[in-house]
Amino acid sequence: MPDDDASRLPVIEVAIEPKTKADQQKLGEALAKLAAEDPSFVVSTDGESGQTILKGTSEEHLDAKVGFLKRDGINANIGAPQVAFRERITQRVEHSYTHKKQTGRTGQFASVTLIVEPNESGKGYEFETKIVGDAVPKEYIPGIEKGLESVLSSGVVAGFPVFDVKVQLIDGKYHDVDSSALAFEIAARACFREALQKGKPVLLEPIMKVEVVTPTDCAGAVIRDLRLRRSQITGQDTRSDVVVVHAMVPLMNMFGYASPLRENSSGRATFTMRFDHYAEAPPNVSGPDDPPFGPAIGMRA
Repeated sequence: MPDDDASRLPVIEVAIEPKTKADQQKLGEALAKLAAEDPSFVVSTDGESGQTILKGTSEEHLDAKVGFLKRDGINANIGAPQVAFRERITQRVEHSYTHKKQTGRTGQFASVTLIVEPNESGKGYEFETKIVGDAVPKEYIPGIEKGLESVLSSGVVAGFPVFDVKVQLIDGKYHDVDSSALAFEIAARACFREALQKGKPVLLEPIMKVEVVTPTDCAGAVIRDLRLRRSQITGQDTRSDVVVVHAMVPLMNMFGYASPLRENSSGRATFTMRFDHYAEAPPNVSGPDDPPFGPAIGMRA
């Protein structure tokens, strides 16, 4: 069972943009206030699109924040809810990259060799330099770190954040005149992205712990519907005239669940869900009851 901190992890996101310039300043101030009051509500900016992204623990959580903004008189366009996928590699890779550019009398030169490998689950990103001697002068290491960190927010599978990865700098080359911190930043960024592509990267999706309380005569329909959502039924309890169904279900298959549950139970069933863990997403999820990843990913572009 997840602890309270894990269950409050932001796993769903929407894009938001102010309708007018007047709304822009008010929106920024209001979002800063909401984020300060609620640690599980995260506001960020997409590095590629420049969109403001709101992240929360559920559709209801984000709906409540958007409702606050509307009551505060802020007019904004809200995108469709999207799953907060993650990316990670599954295979150790050793990779080298040389950045070389000549412009007139000046040039840019930097070469790095990295070992990129999966880190333990929950350990996040770790960087370590194992340079021996002066293969890469110490003054260029911050540039390398900056280049590596710039990749973490947008992975190579579908542009989602990269988690649980360990990077070691094991070798490099420099030029007395043409090398600089910027050249090493560029080389490290390119080397890291190419290494991620070679490391058999996968998407990770949030798995929710779902509990449905349904009248006994509706339990069959409720369970059949959950199974169509790629769920794993983990248990059932019978309490007088109701059945409590416990399941693990991918978040992407729980969007809009309240409506079909209402139909399957004539409005008599209720459900709760909270984040439990991240798991590798199947490479090909398709069909009317299993929407593909495409739409969710496309909304981020």
